[in-house]
Amino acid sequence: MPRHAESAAPTTEAPATAEAQGRRSKSKSSSPRQIPVIGVVTEDEDALGALKPMDLNSIIKLLEETAQDDLEEKQLKSVKTLVQYYQNGFPLRDLAQIFKILNLCAEKIENQPPFLEPAYNIIKLCGLPFLKKKVSDEITYAEDTAKSIALLGNLMKIPSSELRIQICKCIVDFYHAEPSKKHITGYQQASSTYKIQMAEVGGLAKTMVQSLALLENQLVEKLWVLKALQHLSTSEVNCTLMMKAYAASGICAHLNDPDPSGQLLFRSSEILWNLLEKSSKKEIIKQLSNLKCLLTLKEVFKHLFIRGFSDYDRQLRNDILVITTIISQNPEAPMVECGFTRDLILFATFNEVKSENPLVKGLKLSNSYEDFELKKLLFNILVILCKDLTTVQLLIDGKVVLALFTYVKKPEKHKIIEWSAAQYEELQLHALATLSSVAPLLIKEYMLCQGNARILAFLEWCESEEYFFSHGNSFHGTGGRGNKFAHLRYTLRLLRAMIYLEDETVNQDLCEKGTIQQLIGIFKYTISKMNDKEEAILLEIQSDILLILSALCENDNSRKEIFGTEGVDIILHVIKTDPKKFQSGLGYTVLLFSTLDSIWCCILACYPLEDYFLEKEGIFLLLDLLALDQKKFCSLILAIMVEFCDNPKTPVHVNAWRGKKDQTAASLLIKLWRKEERELGVLRDKRGMIIDTRKPLFTSFQAEQKIMPMPANCPTFAIMDVAENIRAKIYAVLGKLDFENLPGLSTEDFVTLCIIHRYLDFKIGEIWNEIYEEMKLENLKPVTTDRRILQAILMATENVGKMVASLQYEMVEIQARQDVQDEQKVYAKIQATHKQRELANKSWENFLARTSNAKTLKKAKKLQEKAIESTRYGERPANAIFHRTDIKGLNTTVLSGRVVAVESTPARLVGGPLADTDIALKKLPVRGGALQRVKAVKLADDPNNVPT
Repeated sequence: MPRHAESAAPTTEAPATAEAQGRRSKSKSSSPRQIPVIGVVTEDEDALGALKPMDLNSIIKLLEETAQDDLEEKQLKSVKTLVQYYQNGFPLRDLAQIFKILNLCAEKIENQPPFLEPAYNIIKLCGLPFLKKKVSDEITYAEDTAKSIALLGNLMKIPSSELRIQICKCIVDFYHAEPSKKHITGYQQASSTYKIQMAEVGGLAKTMVQSLALLENQLVEKLWVLKALQHLSTSEVNCTLMMKAYAASGICAHLNDPDPSGQLLFRSSEILWNLLEKSSKKEIIKQLSNLKCLLTLKEVFKHLFIRGFSDYDRQLRNDILVITTIISQNPEAPMVECGFTRDLILFATFNEVKSENPLVKGLKLSNSYEDFELKKLLFNILVILCKDLTTVQLLIDGKVVLALFTYVKKPEKHKIIEWSAAQYEELQLHALATLSSVAPLLIKEYMLCQGNARILAFLEWCESEEYFFSHGNSFHGTGGRGNKFAHLRYTLRLLRAMIYLEDETVNQDLCEKGTIQQLIGIFKYTISKMNDKEEAILLEIQSDILLILSALCENDNSRKEIFGTEGVDIILHVIKTDPKKFQSGLGYTVLLFSTLDSIWCCILACYPLEDYFLEKEGIFLLLDLLALDQKKFCSLILAIMVEFCDNPKTPVHVNAWRGKKDQTAASLLIKLWRKEERELGVLRDKRGMIIDTRKPLFTSFQAEQKIMPMPANCPTFAIMDVAENIRAKIYAVLGKLDFENLPGLSTEDFVTLCIIHRYLDFKIGEIWNEIYEEMKLENLKPVTTDRRILQAILMATENVGKMVASLQYEMVEIQARQDVQDEQKVYAKIQATHKQRELANKSWENFLARTSNAKTLKKAKKLQEKAIESTRYGERPANAIFHRTDIKGLNTTVLSGRVVAVESTPARLVGGPLADTDIALKKLPVRGGALQRVKAVKLADDPNNVPT
């Protein structure tokens, strides 16, 4: 929003300095050698502008006297002397006395008018920069300076127009003071922001606001006060002071006061802007949310809207509308009561819907920047106004839905429009965004305008390949430059807003018009257009499509069947996305949530789609997502798994899944259970076993909370625990897998599985324990039978805990024994390996001994022959053929091999068993050379012989 700034006229007087009373005069230097030092006093002080001390106390004393006859003349003369003396500025050290003199003069003005002039002159000199002798003077005299400047605001009570205007000029000069052209020996000017800081400390802004009440019918003085406040309101401290003085309501109530110059409206709006920006926005809105202020704003806006023709007027009109928009955010603001809401709706829609209202008769907006901004601001304020349900009837009367729907159509070629292409595109997107807030409140008007048909037709244009160059310059056009994605995004938002109303008339009409198939087609279209540049907006579009489909298909199997396998395919496409992208924060997380929601609403309970999802390994993909260990997804994925397990085909798929390191689904679920219990602070030992058998599921949060009596309709901590973590869902999934024959579990997993198996028993006992504790707190004593039953339940729960702990201990012990046995087997294997190595070493040593010593070789030969003989029969069979085990004449020093030469029919005569095949040529021979194919001998008397 454009802001206005104004520079004040520069002052023409040069500052002057003076030394305070009692200043010790510096001695003149008589030394012939003078070392140049900053601020050194020369011999000709008067020529260089040095000031001698002035007795300010005598002037104060003189002004306080009342007995002398010619006293007034003396008093005026002394004050005039003071003004002449300090014509170049006041030193900080003299400021307290000077302002005391100013105050004394101001007190005399009512009865002695001649004192007005010296008071005026002193105030005029206050506009010059203050002078300091030391750097530390700004700190030393800060309190005196703040009090002195605060006195300027109090002097506004004096009924003198000249004096009031001069005070305001002096304050404005704080922000535009020029440095002195004359150097005063021994002094330098205070920092340019020193006066501004002291004005904040002294609370000048508050007294200036209070002075406005004295200037009801004095336009000139009021304009000067507003100019001073305009400068003061640039500081957060001053804005806070002005807020406490109720400046916002006081200034706003007089916005419409007569002012030919137009400065009153300009400066007042600038002050209101600063107050909203630099102080408590909530408090300023509260001050402006009254009937008087809103009526004033209404009249000012109407006047500027109808009669403002210059760019300045239009800019000011837009500023007023923005301030009104901020006020309208307060639900307690009487926007409807003052008639402002009706006028704003009229101004927002008169261009699109013909109106006979005389306010807009013959009125037309141009395509100037200011009118374009006005149109957007009017759309924006409609969104805020519709939050108040009392405006619904006014929206109906103003035909707001029809007016906004005039923008929901594809651009028509060769049609002259009052806006440029870029402006029309931005208004079109803004109208769609406004409809998303307004249309859900006006369902009847939406249907009368055939809203569904208009939206679907516009979606069809968005999906089409028809050429359209989008500028994408605005906030709403982000990500849509050169394409129709921005239009698609806001149209889907509008459609989603209407579907989420769960109005059956709207939803049924959409389904009958083929919305589900059209949305699936648009989703496929966005997949084909996916690229890094438009990734963010396309992901948002895909998320909205899935959410819309979920809302349409939930609890309606006929619509799920329309969703069909094509819908399942787009869901599977999303789930197959690279898992790293789900952690990138580029909208993939939202898309995955939407996808999981669509699985819940569009697939579950429709058995054909469930089976198709299983066939396409959908359960595997869900388990892959679950294995990513992203806590934000786990609960929803497990809930889907619970429902899917009702399908008898699902357990087979779940048990068949394998993750990293061959992890099974059961092992993954148990791992998630252990992680959840660690985060919840459940008591377990290092082996995962139960410690507290009475409260085996108790979390650290439950332990910190004291049990207190709760109404019957309020869930206790034990019941809320079921919904707030994933343990119940893991129990449900494993329960549907029967807790038996679960593959790939370790002993640690079985220990945890014992607890999971008894989760329901433990939870029931926990709830009964809470009931028992609440009864004790309320001093309720059950009858004997009930007491016995209650104690039996609690005892049974504890016994179950002990039984599970015992079973866990037994499992751990069995595993420990198994570990010992496995360790012994490993050690036995190691021992056998070492023994074999020793035998190999010994065999090697014997081999070396035989090859290096003939006697050892002969001895080994004899032992070998002896061993062979010991294996033979005592009596040789009659027909046995004796085969020798050694080769005669062999001159080797090693033992004979295991090759035995068998004397038989020579192979060359028969050719071998494979002689008739080509394979025979590839086989190694049993004895000598390669096998050869033997040609068969033809027999003359063979009847089967056929020539080849």
